Amino acid sequence: MNKDNTPPEILEQIRSRKDELGEDLLILTHHYQRSSIVDLGDFKGDSFDLSRKAANSSASRIVFCGVHFMAESARILCGERQTVQIPDEEAGCWMSDMADHVMVQRAWKELVAEVPADTVMPVTYMNSDAVIKAFCGHAGGIVCTSSNADKAFAWGFAQREKIFFFPDQHLGQNTANQMGIAPDQNVIWDPALPLGGNTPADIEQARVILWKGYCLVHTRFTIAQMESMRKKNPGAQIVVHPECTQEVVNLADAVGSTSFIVDYVTRAAPGSRIIIGTEINLVLRLADENPDKTVLPLRESFCPNMYKISPHKLLQAIEKPDVNLVAVPADIQDGAVLALERMLAL
Repeated sequence: MNKDNTPPEILEQIRSRKDELGEDLLILTHHYQRSSIVDLGDFKGDSFDLSRKAANSSASRIVFCGVHFMAESARILCGERQTVQIPDEEAGCWMSDMADHVMVQRAWKELVAEVPADTVMPVTYMNSDAVIKAFCGHAGGIVCTSSNADKAFAWGFAQREKIFFFPDQHLGQNTANQMGIAPDQNVIWDPALPLGGNTPADIEQARVILWKGYCLVHTRFTIAQMESMRKKNPGAQIVVHPECTQEVVNLADAVGSTSFIVDYVTRAAPGSRIIIGTEINLVLRLADENPDKTVLPLRESFCPNMYKISPHKLLQAIEKPDVNLVAVPADIQDGAVLALERMLAL
């Protein structure tokens, strides 16, 4: 479908170039992309699943329609024979940017001055840049996705007393809640404050240290919105992403990753009424793809960085294979692979 008024000739040029390049070109589209982009892709999905598809493909050229950390993840996993492009280098991720490597290294130095390094396990969400993944890998830590964060936490606790989780405090908080960790054993680390705004005693008693970061899309959802939608839609089920606040997650009927949400809607019985708390492009597409169900947004929460990937920029990337190439230095790649391999071993 083409709902964003993209000139038809642009779409036709992309399809034509795809046909010409054949299996040498692979276009990956994240669930939050606009429908005109998703329709042009070879695969749609979440970031890590798409990266693995890229690595396992025969394509020599990968064009990742998503935000920058996603294309980096594909670059980390892909072979030397493959190149990875992103149509717009400015398509970043605010959450990822909230924990850059300088801040994380400084925080780690402060933290291990209070407690031994071998008592703290660094765990980073997939929504982080390659340098952060590499830091975790070299420090014995692990990467997780929103669907396996609980397994990553359990793995970390089996080896060390504490977990330092970044960059999303809400996924970390919701995972800690799911595991039954007491609220007074969780602390927030604010990188703008000495010792993250905590006392040495706070750090000593904490089991989970949560970086103060968040997703602007998923923290827009509120309890008031949920209550209003329930009144308007009796019997509806509310499904939200675990990047939402714990108050919203606790009131939802189901919680899960983007892939979980897609499966939830797909498997729901005809006539179901489902209210979804995630990025609006995915919600609207699920409504179109499931006409036998009523699929509604909890509110229209939009990611402008995802929207920076336009059909016009996609065509430019296809036409210019040396533009917007994603590179990850070898030492960073090695460390990131360590952290990713530990996740896959789960």
